Order: sequence, then C-alpha cells, then structure tokens
Amino acid sequence: MKFRGHETFFVRKGWLNKGLKYVNRDPFVFMGANGNPMDILGIGSNMVKSLRYWLQAFTLTVEPSSGKREQRITDFGRTVFKNDPYIEEIGTICLLHYSLASNCDDATAWYYFFNEFKPVEFTRDDFVLQISNYLRIQGAEVAERSLDDDFNCIINTYVPRSKSNPGKVQAESNIDCPLGELGLVDISNKRNKTYKRSEVKKELLPPLIALAIIIDQADGKSEVKISAIQSDTNNLGKIFNLNIIALTNLLYKLELMEYIKVIRTAGLDIIRIISDMTFVECVNEYYRSLNN
Repeated sequence: MKFRGHETFFVRKGWLNKGLKYVNRDPFVFMGANGNPMDILGIGSNMVKSLRYWLQAFTLTVEPSSGKREQRITDFGRTVFKNDPYIEEIGTICLLHYSLASNCDDATAWYYFFNEFKPVEFTRDDFVLQISNYLRIQGAEVAERSLDDDFNCIINTYVPRSKSNPGKVQAESNIDCPLGELGLVDISNKRNKTYKRSEVKKELLPPLIALAIIIDQADGKSEVKISAIQSDTNNLGKIFNLNIIALTNLLYKLELMEYIKVIRTAGLDIIRIISDMTFVECVNEYYRSLNN
C-alpha cells in the first residue's frame, strides 16, 4: 500500500509525456546518476518525486524493488508512448484511469475510491473515515493528513479546475489533469463541499478499450458472468461507475463487432469472449482503428 506518493501534485497535462520521453533516453534520469533531475526535467524537487511516482502509479514505468535502481518503461508504457505520446486520445485516458484505479499497491486511495467506497455522494470526511476503517481491518494505520491529501488529489484528478476554482483558471492554463475529461467525479454541492460519482459518458469509452479491460480481468477465461464485469473489483463496472443498462449496451455493441457473444438463455447471464486478442493486442487494435 502507498499513500501520498504524489507529494500533493496531481498529474498535469504534458507531465506523462515528459516523464516517458526522459526515461526512454535515460533509465536513471530520476536517480540523478547522469545529472540533476531538476535541471534535466525543468521542474522542482517535489515535482520530480511526484512525476517519478505517477509514472509507476499509472504502470507506465517500473522500478526494481532491490538491486540497481533504474526506471524502465513497461510494455503498456511503450504502447502509449508509441501511439499517443501526448495523451490526446480518449482511449488512452481511459486506459490510464484503469491502470491507476486498479493499482492497489501504488495508488491505494484510488483503488479504494473506485472499488471499495460505496457512497454515490460524499464529503472528504466520509472518505477519510471509511478508508481509515478499511485500512484498520487490513492491519494498516495511515496518518489522517496523508488520507486528506490523497482525497484532495483524487478530486483534482477528476474534477477540472473550471468547476472547482473557476475564478483561478486562465485560458492559457495547463493545470488540469487529463483524466478530468472522463467526468467520473463531479461537484454535488459546492457550499457544503459535497461530491458525487458519475458514470463515464458512453461515447467516451471506446468499445475496444472496454474489451481490453474485460480480457485483462478475465485472466484467460473465455466465459465471464455479466454480474462480475459490473461488480468485481478492478472490472469495467467498478472502474467506470457503469450501471447495468450502460454496461449491457456496451456489451451488445461489442457483440455486433463480433468480439464477444452475449448469452442470456437457460438462466445464464454471461459473455463468451470469441476474440483471441490479448489486452495489449486490443489496445494496439484501438490505435490502428484511429488511423483508419
């Protein structure tokens, strides 16, 4: 479990591209082996720590837990860096959100928020109290300040500044996080500082990206219960706040594309995956479809 690795900085537009670009050039750039990382990256020391953390939280890079300290780009990171280096495509943003919200080890608060936290409307106090209880059951004690900072960072990740602080936003500002485009969290009552979770808009979740996530979570199984896709941790319904109607529409769209078969006979509510693509192959097919 990890908390407050972001140093209170949420990901800004352009950060992940910068991180991948420099790690691709030098796996030791964040370790300072070949020069001061602040000078190389052009950001302050806390932002350097934050960016190093975010690259791993999004599973774009990985560092060994022992031995020689270096940062390597993952297969997923190379796929993104090759096809959408500036993080402009909505499918990339969906994939980054999936990687973050399913990363219990490095982004524990994000994992908890999307997979374990039940309220549709909530305040900071609701979140901090419930995640504290959750962690206590897991045998972990985390400082309330760290949980506060993680909550604020979650809100800033998904709620654009144009909504949270419209008076402080300038047209040329580059401060928003790309994940805010998904609209998964919104302000319910600004005066009372109450927030709400929202479904991703159906046009923002590309079918091939949805298929990639279903295949990733199926873990080699060819048949999956629809209830599992909606309700299991790290699966499509949890990660994107999908209700059963939205999920069913998406599954039928994938059936029309001949990637899956929806089976609702003899008391079964399952899908059969008839595509033989892997997670990475689905992602590559998504990027190919953009070029076509």
